[in-house]
Amino acid sequence: MATLPAFFRRTSGAGLAACPDRLEGLSISKPDGAPFQLRALPQEDVFFFCKKIDNSRLVREADPQARGACWSAIGAAAVVLALLSGVLAPSVANTLAGYKIEALRAEERRLMDESRMLELQEAKLQDPARLERLAQGRNLATPRSDQLVHLAGRPDGAVAMVKRQ
Repeated sequence: MATLPAFFRRTSGAGLAACPDRLEGLSISKPDGAPFQLRALPQEDVFFFCKKIDNSRLVREADPQARGACWSAIGAAAVVLALLSGVLAPSVANTLAGYKIEALRAEERRLMDESRMLELQEAKLQDPARLERLAQGRNLATPRSDQLVHLAGRPDGAVAMVKRQ
C-alpha cells in the first residue's frame, strides 16, 4: 500500500478524470517542490479494460496438415518404441536366463541332497546285520550249494538263460 498515495498524486489529472467514481472524496493536490515526491512512471496514465468475449458459437476449422502431423508423431513414437525394445530385449533376456540358471542350480542342489539321503537309506536297508536279523525273524536259512542256479548270459548279451548243471 506504499504506492497508493503516489497513485492519487499524479502530475496530470487527465487519467483520473476518466473515472469520476474514483474521484469522490479525494482531493488531488500536488505540493510543488516536495523533495520526497517520486517522478511519474512511464505509461502510468494508460488503463487496460477487459472485455468479455463469448466464443461459444465459434467452430474450429479443420486443419488438413494437423492430421498428417499427428500420424507422423505416432509413427515416430512407434519407431522409437521398437528401437528401445530392441536395445533392451537382450538385457532382459540375459536377466531372465540368470534367474533360470539360479533356479536350476537350486533344484540340482536339492536333488543331490535327496540322492544322498536315498543312498544312505539304501545302505541302511542293505546292511548285512539287518538282513541277517530279518532272515532269522522269518525262519529263513542260507541256501545249500546244490540249490543255487547260476545264470549265464549269451556272449552278445541278448537274453539270460538258465544253465542246468
